[in-house]
Amino acid sequence: MNNIYGIVFKKEGKVYYFNGHDLDLNKDDKVIIENERGIQLGIVVNKTDLESIKLDLEVLKPILRVATDEDYDNYVSNLGAAEKALNKARDYVKELNLDMNLIDASFTLDKKQLLFNFIADERIDFRELAKKLASSYKTRIELRQIGARDKARTVCGLGPCGRPLCCSSFLNHIDSVTMNMAKNQGLSLNPNKINGQCGRLLCCLTYEDEEYSRCQKGLPSYGQTVKTEYGTGKVVAVNILARKYSVDIDGVIREIEVSNGKCNK
Repeated sequence: MNNIYGIVFKKEGKVYYFNGHDLDLNKDDKVIIENERGIQLGIVVNKTDLESIKLDLEVLKPILRVATDEDYDNYVSNLGAAEKALNKARDYVKELNLDMNLIDASFTLDKKQLLFNFIADERIDFRELAKKLASSYKTRIELRQIGARDKARTVCGLGPCGRPLCCSSFLNHIDSVTMNMAKNQGLSLNPNKINGQCGRLLCCLTYEDEEYSRCQKGLPSYGQTVKTEYGTGKVVAVNILARKYSVDIDGVIREIEVSNGKCNK
C-alpha cells in the first residue's frame, strides 16, 4: 500500500512528496525522512495520490517513521542553533570582506550537516569562511549559492494574487519563463505587473501559455490592418480566449468572431 504525503520542513515552505507506505498519517503529524541532505524532521500538510502530483512512485523517497517527542525537541533546538550560526557566519563574512549575502542556515536533525544558502552577484571563494565555520561547529559545512528565484522560494512571501508564492508552496520545479508568454496573453509588459518577488517574470505566466498559444491561431495581432466583410480596418482589440477581435473601420468599431467560435478543446 502506498500512501503519498505532502511534507514541509518549515512553516509555509515548499511541499515535498514522500511515500508513506502503510503509515496512516494525519495533517500536522511530524515524521522523519531522509533526503539528499540527510535526516530531517518534516510536518505532514496533506495526503494525495500520484495522479495529482504527476510524479512516479520510483522517485519518491520513503517516510522513515513517525517522529518522537525527542526528535521534535531536537528539531526545535536546531532551529535556535541555526539562527545563532547564521549570525556568526555573517560576522565572519564581514571579517573576511566577502561580497555575499547569507539568507538562511539549517542543521540536519542529527547535526551532521550545517547548510547556508547565500546570494552573490559573482562566484565567491568561500573556502576560508567554510574553514572557520567547520572549526566552530565541528560538523560538515555546505555553502550553496542560490539565484533570485531560489531566494524567493527560500524566503517565501505573498504574490500579487495574495497567496503564498507558488515556488514556495507547490511547484516541484521552476519552469523557464519568457517575455513571449506575457505577450501571448496580451498582458501589459510593465515589470511591476509581470515580475514576481524575485524580480523575475512570474512563474504563473507558464500556466496558461499553452492554451493562449492554441487559441491565438488564426487571430490577427493588435494594430494589424485586416480585410473584413465590413471593409478594411485596423485591429484595436483582441480577445484571445473568446476568439474575437475588434476592428476600426472608418471610425466605426466592428467586432469580428473567428470561425469555430470560442476556444474549446
